[in-house]
Amino acid sequence: MVFSCLVDADFLDTESYMQAEISPLRNTFPPISQLLVMYNSFMEDLTSTNQEHNHSKVNKIRNRVLSDCLAAASLSPGFFSLTVPTGGGKTLSSLGFGLKHAHMHGLRRIIYVIPYTSIIEQTADVFRSIFGEDLVVEHHSNFDQDFESPKIRLASENWDAPIIVTTNVQFFESLFAAKPSRCRKLHNITESVIIFDEAQLLPPEFLHPILESLRQLVTHYHTSAVFCTATQPAFERNDIFPKFPGLEAGSIREIVSDVPLIYNALQRVDFEVFEPELASWEELAARLLEHDQVLCIVSDRKSCRELFRLMPEGSIHLSALMCPEHRSEVIASIKETLTAGKPIRVISTQLIEAGVDIDFPVVFRALAGIDSIAQAAGRCNREGRLEGRRGLVVIFRAPRKPPSCLLLKGYEITETMMRNHHEIQFLDPQVYSSYFANLYWKANSLDEKGILKLLLPDGQNLGIQFRTAAEEFKLINDEQSKSILIPYKKGKALKDKLKQANTDTTISTRKLFRQLQRYTINIYTNQFQLLFSRGSLEEVYPQVFALQCEMEYDNIIGLLVEEIPSNPLSYIC
Repeated sequence: MVFSCLVDADFLDTESYMQAEISPLRNTFPPISQLLVMYNSFMEDLTSTNQEHNHSKVNKIRNRVLSDCLAAASLSPGFFSLTVPTGGGKTLSSLGFGLKHAHMHGLRRIIYVIPYTSIIEQTADVFRSIFGEDLVVEHHSNFDQDFESPKIRLASENWDAPIIVTTNVQFFESLFAAKPSRCRKLHNITESVIIFDEAQLLPPEFLHPILESLRQLVTHYHTSAVFCTATQPAFERNDIFPKFPGLEAGSIREIVSDVPLIYNALQRVDFEVFEPELASWEELAARLLEHDQVLCIVSDRKSCRELFRLMPEGSIHLSALMCPEHRSEVIASIKETLTAGKPIRVISTQLIEAGVDIDFPVVFRALAGIDSIAQAAGRCNREGRLEGRRGLVVIFRAPRKPPSCLLLKGYEITETMMRNHHEIQFLDPQVYSSYFANLYWKANSLDEKGILKLLLPDGQNLGIQFRTAAEEFKLINDEQSKSILIPYKKGKALKDKLKQANTDTTISTRKLFRQLQRYTINIYTNQFQLLFSRGSLEEVYPQVFALQCEMEYDNIIGLLVEEIPSNPLSYIC
């Protein structure tokens, strides 16, 4: 924190001398009290314009959640949980808690920390509809700051703004960073309300240092942390896993006054467990064809493609082997088709489970962790609009288990719980505590890289290994995956312009790189090597590779890296 203060002061002092015209643009944001007035006005307008819809069962529950959030805002700063089923309105309600809590306790800003950029863009758009374009700082790898006002660009450097929307990667890697440019924002994290959306997705292999860093912020820096999710993880020490290095028992206060009541009232689906294990994908495809509108979620890309090939023409495929721009277009098309009441069958990986506002009458989910099953159920009858019936969620054992790693551990824990209990309640919030305690107990390590040891002084010279800790604390392992650019629609022109930037210094590469994030795919290192060895990739900028053979990217299922022979001589582009 001392380093952060020093670095930011140095940046700002140099700026005031060298660029005197810029300094007046800083510190021009309205106070939290004014933002709270704007929020209350927005919520009143929202209520008055949706009078008929407000009487629906789902919206009555959303109003109750909001009321609980505003009532809990007077509680002293510390750790909070906001446990709300999917579709329960937690985004607007958590914002209401954050603003009122900050106003009552003299806190300076709200920081939203979100796992996926797809959710960030959706959340930031909601906030801009309340506060306008010039008050929300969206800080993540996909965002093109060149299109923002100078005031927003400056605030993104040190987070000196009242509303920040960022990613898990940006937030936590900054806390453990050793570079001045990333560290200068740390002192502005103090005196904040930090809201962790989809908190169950905080990575277990870094959970110990993550929780310790949050404990420091809450204990010493006048900060509140809110864990916001439908499937609340077990971050406190508990009897199931007594040696869990978590937060003190009872330190996290629940904002919702009656969580079981909320979950029971928002019970919009019935579960069916399909026994026994499916003999083949053909058998599953036949079951899916019994429904006109159905979403089927599997646990890996290969299973997604195998099942999709068995579906009739017109079915939809979704996976992370489609670039973000492609996926966004497909999801928008799915929503339009559902709204029109037309037949639609979607085969997807789990990318659709968190934060994608989509509403199917029937959802099939391959057996997985209980948190994944609950999130999948949140895509079924989300708005409670099915007349006289609930949505249907079918759990099936796929021909292929999830990939080995945390996904497989979650699968095994769920299978054990199903075997030990006659009937498991997948939407019972009490089940999640037991599930996550078991998951963390089975994790190989909750501090896989030994971050805490690196940050504790050794016995001889009191040395603290800040730089090594920063290098080791990477939520995304760059060694296991590579990014490539995809010439999908506008991506081709952007790729060609980046290639031109090698010789044309007038081209802004920063702007190009941010735009190209929408046309980027992460693939495993061995897949990258396969594409490279058969000449499918070209280096368009130093250490930046793009797919040059458009035949290898399908406009329905995305990158075809798994479909093409590994021998480069057997494939001609």
